[in-house]
Amino acid sequence: MIFKKSADYFQVAQGVWGTRILFVNVYFIANRRGFPKGWVLVDAGIQGSASHIISVAESIFGTGAKPSAIILTHAHSDHTGALEELLKQWDVPVYAHEYEVPYITGKSSYPPSDPTVGEGIMSIMSLLFRKKPLDVSKNVRIIDMENGIAELPEWRIIHTLGHTPGHISLFLPLNTTLIVGDAFVATKQESAIYSISNIKRISGPPRYMTTDWVAAEASVKILSSMEPRIAGTGHGPVLRGRELQEGLRNLAENFVELAVPAGGRYAETPAEADETGTYYVPPFRSTTKFKAVAGLAGALAGFAIIKAFVK
Repeated sequence: MIFKKSADYFQVAQGVWGTRILFVNVYFIANRRGFPKGWVLVDAGIQGSASHIISVAESIFGTGAKPSAIILTHAHSDHTGALEELLKQWDVPVYAHEYEVPYITGKSSYPPSDPTVGEGIMSIMSLLFRKKPLDVSKNVRIIDMENGIAELPEWRIIHTLGHTPGHISLFLPLNTTLIVGDAFVATKQESAIYSISNIKRISGPPRYMTTDWVAAEASVKILSSMEPRIAGTGHGPVLRGRELQEGLRNLAENFVELAVPAGGRYAETPAEADETGTYYVPPFRSTTKFKAVAGLAGALAGFAIIKAFVK
């Protein structure tokens, strides 16, 4: 097993909790008193994590707890890995942005990852991530970006594209809490050491899976302008207060230097997508150096993960 069933979770803000599954976070948001009762799950972790997510939900909300909906910040495999299994237990709506829907209705695959961006073994390991789209069409609902999500009426939904075409973040104006998915993250996600050890570092979206850097920069600037006091990201620890606001402002003002890779498949030319899915991917250009590093890093990474987590 990669991880054991556990009820471990952490508080993000009033009515908001999270749980960390190996290297990715999922979140549980409850509506406040005076609003429709219930709670939603934000993202669905990695494959094999359904029992952990259910266990945490029952620890927070009680035995047999069931969300009123699942909201996807985006549909990458580390955020939807347990989705199909969860829907067998919880037959609830799955909300996603219109441009993200093709990747959860079997209509389109994401653009390939970019392992050439470097910065750590996770970039190389992105070659192993699931490439085929899910198909949970029966449960999918397109988010109404003007009116939001009925099951979560106090929260605003923000289109924070760049990491993926239909990436969204959630914002609660009452206490300026953000759940941002991978629009920016709180660790250096390209590094296995940072990611698995949950070392704090405000960073741009994971480089190896971000396919439009101009849009990603614009999204970070939007989020920074909101001056959040709390942020739960898809990877890394919770960010709060001045550390969050100053770090996010610095990232927004220096995004190209801090976040955009010096080279790689999407550094200069983005992939293109619409409501039908991906329709253009720039060509991949490998190098002899990359091939050598990829082979060695892939072998070492595979050995390390098997040794550390498989029992």
